[in-house]
Amino acid sequence: MKAIKDNLREHLNTINIVERSLVEKISEASKIISKSLKMGGTIFWCGNGGSAADSMHLSAELIGRFKKNRIPLKSISLSSNPSTITCISNDFGYESLFSRQIQALGKKDDVLIVISTSGNSKNIIKAINQAKINKLKVVSFLGNKGGKCKGKGYLDLIVNSNSTARIQESHIMIGHIICELIEKELKI
Repeated sequence: MKAIKDNLREHLNTINIVERSLVEKISEASKIISKSLKMGGTIFWCGNGGSAADSMHLSAELIGRFKKNRIPLKSISLSSNPSTITCISNDFGYESLFSRQIQALGKKDDVLIVISTSGNSKNIIKAINQAKINKLKVVSFLGNKGGKCKGKGYLDLIVNSNSTARIQESHIMIGHIICELIEKELKI
């Protein structure tokens, strides 16, 4: 029972930190993404491990629906195609997994959303750098202190926690809030 209560308290504490530190940035992120979608842009998502699952989940919320039936929104998870993942990783190295896809697909008016609990993944850093070359705006969902990704993109949403589980829980919640705000901002 103690472990359960400790985890719940830690979760609530992290959510309180998010509320105190990220409300304005979450709003700004939703506006950046909404503007991209209005301009015909595509929202690209990427992450590793649990963050890859979050990127697929949140991309699906835009393509499918979040709270209401509406037109599908252009969104692609760069973490979801096994053939692409194994081809690029085998032929160019895992660190090129996302950057190569952005090099091929990304363009001005698109947004890349990177999700990383540590902010130190080489393939995420390389994706951010390629996105800047391709003129995409980069929104970074990060944890702890932001790692090496901090300050590399356009907007950082840093969950100030050193618990991977709490950071991941916060990232998916932030993503859901952004999906709701997008539906409201686009009036769809």
